[in-house]
Formats: sequence, C-alpha cells, structure tokens
Amino acid sequence: MLNRVILVGRLTRDPELRYTPSGVAIARFSIAVNRNYTNAQGEREADFLNIVAWRGLAENCANYLSKGSLVGVDGRLQTGKYENQEGRTVYTTDVVAEDVRFLDTKGSGERSGGNAGGGRKSIDDPFADDVPIDIKDEDLPF
Repeated sequence: MLNRVILVGRLTRDPELRYTPSGVAIARFSIAVNRNYTNAQGEREADFLNIVAWRGLAENCANYLSKGSLVGVDGRLQTGKYENQEGRTVYTTDVVAEDVRFLDTKGSGERSGGNAGGGRKSIDDPFADDVPIDIKDEDLPF
C-alpha cells in the first residue's frame, strides 16, 4: 500500500501551535496549491489543504513560517470523522506532514505584518553596482 502526498504551496494563515496533555507539540495550518490549468475565465484556481505537523517539526513550523510562506510538504493523507453539535457526522481530510521544506527566505513571501508595502520583497541584482571590466580578446583563454 502507498499513501504519499507531495505539495508545494503558500500558507493561507499563520500556523497554530498547541500541545497535547502529555506535552507533544502539534501545529495546524493550511496551504493554497495552484491547479495546473485555468478555468473558463482564464483564472487559475487553487486547492486549500489542511496540514498537521507533530513534535519538533510542529515547533519549527510555528517558529519560522507565517501567512504567505512558500513551503514544500511531504506527508500522508489521513481521514477522520466526528459528530458536530447538531449531531451530524463531519468528515475531515488532513495531510500529516513528515517533512516541511521552507522554500523562501524569511521576509521574501507575502506575509501579514511583513514588508511595509505588504507585497513581495524585491531581490537586488548583485551585479548592479559592478563596474564593467575591460578585457582584450587576446587575454581570453578561448
């Protein structure tokens, strides 16, 4: 049997960190994952998926991720059900993360309370201030 999920998306909200009565950390967050195609209006749709991380991974997610962070999630699907207050059965589907990769640097994604402009941080060109070098053709090794 195989139950493996690999996703890349952006957090739709900050991770929520809690602890079980026995002291085990659990973080819950959701990510938006774009679909590969556009709808009839030419817009790209997204799926919003619930992620659950445990123990040290949960604490790392809570400490280093925030709304807008780009992440790669490797894990498995887990379904569950419970009865709500009206007595109806509610079915749930979560991705239980076994590995979460932080795919952008702190402050580079769209984050709540992040950049003053609220948008993406521009990455400076590392060669913008460089002075052109005058090289003669006979100095080239090829």
